[in-house]
Amino acid sequence: MAQRKQTFILINDRVRENALLAIAAAGEGTAVTIGPKTRSGDQNAKFHAICTDIANSHMTWAGKRRDAEAWKVLLVSAHTVATKNDPGAPSPEIVPGLEGEFVNIRESTARMSVGRAASLITYAIAFCDTNGIHLSETIRGGFHDGANDWRAA
Repeated sequence: MAQRKQTFILINDRVRENALLAIAAAGEGTAVTIGPKTRSGDQNAKFHAICTDIANSHMTWAGKRRDAEAWKVLLVSAHTVATKNDPGAPSPEIVPGLEGEFVNIRESTARMSVGRAASLITYAIAFCDTNGIHLSETIRGGFHDGANDWRAA
């Protein structure tokens, strides 16, 4: 019988004990990873809604409109540069690619801590505010109240 995946957020002694019991009962070859809590599903959905709002806006980059995935890459890259002096922040790195292109070796949003993901979202919202981008999908999804936004959702 296959083991089911279990995640424990160590918020108290009872949860800590449950985690220890699960480790003790785990079969040979089971992997155990301990680290900071990674970004939440809500944070992921909110960030993707922001990227969609930018893609649907008037914004262009390098002379043309970009889709949500391109805006994700641009925002994560910019956030890495903007926060490079923060403790634990990765260093930005541009390397030659396999075919002579340039590649940004950027951090993975899936492995971001909750705090780092919150910082990225704050950065993205500030970018939108600075550039007059309305967060309609973000507001419609319930991820932002739009209280500081004069435009209707």
